[in-house]
Amino acid sequence: MMDTQKKLLIVDDETINLDFFELMFSKLGFIVEKARDGVEALEKLKKFFPDLILLDNIMPRMSGWEFTKILKGDSKFKDIPIVMFSALDDVKDKIEGFELGVDDYITKPFNFSEVLARIRAVLRNRELFAQIAVRESRLGLAEELNADMKRNLMDFAKTIDELDAAIAKAGGDTLVLEKIRGVRNHLAELDARIEKTLAEWEDLKKNEIGLPALESQIRKYLDQD
Repeated sequence: MMDTQKKLLIVDDETINLDFFELMFSKLGFIVEKARDGVEALEKLKKFFPDLILLDNIMPRMSGWEFTKILKGDSKFKDIPIVMFSALDDVKDKIEGFELGVDDYITKPFNFSEVLARIRAVLRNRELFAQIAVRESRLGLAEELNADMKRNLMDFAKTIDELDAAIAKAGGDTLVLEKIRGVRNHLAELDARIEKTLAEWEDLKKNEIGLPALESQIRKYLDQD
């Protein structure tokens, strides 16, 4: 299952919530670490790198928003998804949370089934983003390789043309000239295949949704929720 061995950091100043979540998520196969406020959570992150942070907003010493600002400003931790709890059910507060980088927002009092469903949804989305990022990286590398092959092919074709012209001028062997022309035809076929592949990739890029656009669409949906 997706949640097997996933690591959660639960940040809440209420002991009863911490103990409840630790018990429930541990039974479901999650690895759970707890913190009673944002300051303690930042200390925990030095040794425990979670797949997701379940974060209360209203806490002593450091609020959930303050913690989120610090986390999203750190290149090492900024991609860790956050699901935030709050007793406030104000649209502006939710929008501010999303703008800070919160992935989802749950208003207290909560239902555990809803919390679990939202956590699983956020983790699935993150896995999807990771897969798209890998795919885009691979496509980019393949595109660079194709372009490099085309440049080398053009240089090689130019060398063949020069060699052909030199041999012909010197009254060279007809068989050698025929083989050179065969190589030139083969190079032309390869060049045509590379051009076709590059054109197909350009068409794909025009029609596909890239990672930034996909993340933007999901954020807009969450803001309207």
